Amino acid sequence: MTDQQDHAPPTDAARPRSPRWVRWIGEHPPPGPTRRGFWRSPIRGPWLTAVFGLVLLIGITIVFVTGLLSYAAYNPDLGSNDLTPDKGLLGFYLFHWPTQPYWLYRFTQGVHVTLGLILVPVLLGKLWSVIPKLFDWPPVRSPAQFLERISLLLLVGGAVFEFVTGIVNIQYWYVFPASFYTVHLYGAWIFIAAFAAHVALKSRRMVTALRSRSFRDELHTDTAHTRPEPPDPDDLVSPNPAAPTISRRGALGLVGAGSLTVLLLTVGQSIGGALRPTALLAPRGQTLGHGPNDFQINKTAEEAAISTAETDGWQLELRGGGTSMTLTRDDLLAMPQHTAHLPIACVEGWSTRNQAWTGVQLRDLARLAGAPEPGSVLVESIQTGGLFRSATLRRNQVLDPDSLLALRVNDADLSLDHGYPARVIVPNNPGVHNTKWVGRLDFQA
Repeated sequence: MTDQQDHAPPTDAARPRSPRWVRWIGEHPPPGPTRRGFWRSPIRGPWLTAVFGLVLLIGITIVFVTGLLSYAAYNPDLGSNDLTPDKGLLGFYLFHWPTQPYWLYRFTQGVHVTLGLILVPVLLGKLWSVIPKLFDWPPVRSPAQFLERISLLLLVGGAVFEFVTGIVNIQYWYVFPASFYTVHLYGAWIFIAAFAAHVALKSRRMVTALRSRSFRDELHTDTAHTRPEPPDPDDLVSPNPAAPTISRRGALGLVGAGSLTVLLLTVGQSIGGALRPTALLAPRGQTLGHGPNDFQINKTAEEAAISTAETDGWQLELRGGGTSMTLTRDDLLAMPQHTAHLPIACVEGWSTRNQAWTGVQLRDLARLAGAPEPGSVLVESIQTGGLFRSATLRRNQVLDPDSLLALRVNDADLSLDHGYPARVIVPNNPGVHNTKWVGRLDFQA
């Protein structure tokens, strides 16, 4: 053997031999990031990548599961609740959404949005740690490597797409080419498929990398004593590392501090109480003042084109059991009143504290309409346009004793912004399905 063969790393001998033209291209990369020597950070390597990857593996799994729960909460099989009618098999759901515990949707959607935001610095850290792989040269060495590159493109592109669209949506910046619900659902399935494939391909290497170094030792290693990792099969370690300017514990601390900052600036929108004023990154996170109707709203009456002209002389149309009748607000106030203490929780992650809602139970109205055992009820608003001007509620939602056609809140009449003259409030229901300015209830068998 020649000296060159004697000193060749074992990993090279195990690699399949590429065609000569591929080897020539690989040996002559263009200047810049395609050359391995361009990336010189001494802390970049399998261990740091694996730590970020483990956090994302746990976090993204939770975000995905809570996203599926959010989808189920809309009861997509009922009426016009589903905004993605062409979803096919991607829109499956496993169970009917319950009404109890009443705080479940508030919790799961709060976790979905807050954890998604917390993971943004971790995602950026992971992308930084593997950025040399995005500039691999040559771009294609073999069919297997080409498929891996495609999966990496779907993984990175899907992650960026899902996080960006989610953040844009919670900021109420609607710049999507289609409905947010449609693009986010399709994007989620593309991303999670690439994510699952990536985990299957890299899980063994991740475990090996995590075992290669002691986490405790790394947390006690300062910048002066930071050393590069040994060469790795994925070529994450620089062949010509520069002197360290930050330790691995410093990089982990920087990412952790970023996630903690995001947490402190957003979690108040979901938890409420004393933390509500700290939600500076949440458009619905601020304290609105004092008084019975001074709590968060999603859409004002002005935005929905609702004014006193639409509510003067208001009547509720009640249908069911082959009959139809109308009720004035005074008629409804003369009926037995029930009070339920419930929050409003929105898909954007914000929620209110429990409010004392008072009104007529939906099951009493179903009985009055001649449908004491309804399968569902179609709730329609008097607003003339926009999404969610109607919603269909399932049987268990209609029959829950705390499901109301609310007329008052916190011992005061509803304000126009909160749905005067009447709105629906249902335990554990997404806020957009607690329809405001209700004009018709149509109970279905």
